[in-house]
Amino acid sequence: MTEKKVLSENVVGERAQHFLKVLIERYIKDGQPVGSRTLAKDAGSGLSPATIRNIMADLEEMGLVDSPHTSAGRVPTVSGYRMFVDSLLTLQPLQNLELGQLRDQLEIEQEPSILLSSASQMLSELTHMAGVVMMPRRERVAFRQIEFLPLSGDRILTILVTNEEEVLNRIIHTKKSYTRSELEQASNYLNQAFSGRTLTSMRETLFREMQQTRKDLDRNMTQALEIAGQLFQQEEPAEDCVISGQTNLMDFNDLADMQRLRQLFDAFTQKHDILHLLDQCLHADGVQIFIGDESGYRHLDNCSVITAPYRDGDEVIGVLGVIGPTRMAYDRVIPIVDVTAKLLSAALKQQ
Repeated sequence: MTEKKVLSENVVGERAQHFLKVLIERYIKDGQPVGSRTLAKDAGSGLSPATIRNIMADLEEMGLVDSPHTSAGRVPTVSGYRMFVDSLLTLQPLQNLELGQLRDQLEIEQEPSILLSSASQMLSELTHMAGVVMMPRRERVAFRQIEFLPLSGDRILTILVTNEEEVLNRIIHTKKSYTRSELEQASNYLNQAFSGRTLTSMRETLFREMQQTRKDLDRNMTQALEIAGQLFQQEEPAEDCVISGQTNLMDFNDLADMQRLRQLFDAFTQKHDILHLLDQCLHADGVQIFIGDESGYRHLDNCSVITAPYRDGDEVIGVLGVIGPTRMAYDRVIPIVDVTAKLLSAALKQQ
């Protein structure tokens, strides 16, 4: 992640800040470079276009606006957006209809995985951009119970229950056949030894103990470790996220370049970079905003990412957010992300 560089408000005078705010609001609305005459009309300051051009020249020299080659008007730079978001933005509260939609989707009783998917979809629908929700960190998912059921030959059905109330069914192949009694003894040992431990901790302990000399382990422990080891060798829990509404981004002229769109959609498919960015927000306080190249990922250079952490009780377990063009309605999108995170946290707490 690149360092966010923001000019001090003391460096940019109050009048210049006012015109920067007006310019960015107009650009977000229309998507066209903003000229001095338009600024004079919108700002209502009574200043001449020549005076405003001088102010714009100062803002351009400070790197807050830029002049496209095809127009005499100005557009905001990443630094300009950063000053706008940090110092000049007035947030708009959610409308009752939007708040009602979120509550309807996130306050009903449903499995955590469905709640997370609903949150991603609602973020996309309300912003008309891409909604993303990071699944709970796997090292925070705890083991509750495991059961082994014998199938034909050397196959065993494993039923793994986690504290997320997820039930994972896997068929594993073992080196030998086990009786139903042996499988019950193995599951009893694992349930007593690991209940409440995180899956990551359980996996690490299993493989460490499997390396011990067999004579140091009794028969039940050896069998339990062998069977559970087969399960974790087959199933390495992976970080993941739910992304909704990626195709919405095709509707923005700012992202219309096909090569950039292809790279962005590749990032959505691979998820690695997006997950890494969300992971950095896990321990952040409240809403985080990455504008353009601030994310540190080239394929997001023309995008802004707005995130907020969600909780299970007092513990932060994941991050959700919106990905869209840098020319987005920050005053509206930021509250949507913030409220969605709080409603999702409340829904998870009730469960």
